Amino acid sequence: MVTIRRALPADAALLAALGAKTFFDTFSGTCTAQDMASFIAANYDQAMVARELLDENDFYYIASVEGAVAGYVRLKEDLSDVAFIARHHALELKRLYVLKEFQAKKVGAALMAFAMDFAAQRNYEMIWLGVWEHNEKAKSFYQRFGFVDTGERHPFPIGNTPQTDQWMYHLIKK
Repeated sequence: MVTIRRALPADAALLAALGAKTFFDTFSGTCTAQDMASFIAANYDQAMVARELLDENDFYYIASVEGAVAGYVRLKEDLSDVAFIARHHALELKRLYVLKEFQAKKVGAALMAFAMDFAAQRNYEMIWLGVWEHNEKAKSFYQRFGFVDTGERHPFPIGNTPQTDQWMYHLIKK
């Protein structure tokens, strides 16, 4: 059974390590080792995560299976450059990360269902996200939950390695 709880400031080190590991496991081989190391150092820094956890509009939730931490979701009301998204009261799904050993245990599905309920309870009209254009597994996962490609792309370089994300969205049913 998957349990989900709100992350606390004391979870900063856990979340930084979990984010670094899941990002590395997913994207290693798509860029140089140096680019990967510098990206992880910049984006999964414990002090930065601690600051984010203190932001009342930045929502981290940790998923566990039988007491073992399995992944997390990060949600935040954030502005988008995509006109279609910007017209809605929208919530960004900034991260949905699950450790490989838990991916077959429906942790991702539990976190996504949680994110959808979270958005609906707070009267958001839409959830949106960026996903690497070549991550077919993730795109398929999001599509199963009703996410649609906006047709918009944006650069998401890992260090000096150019990469591109596509924007996807899901309208919240009222």
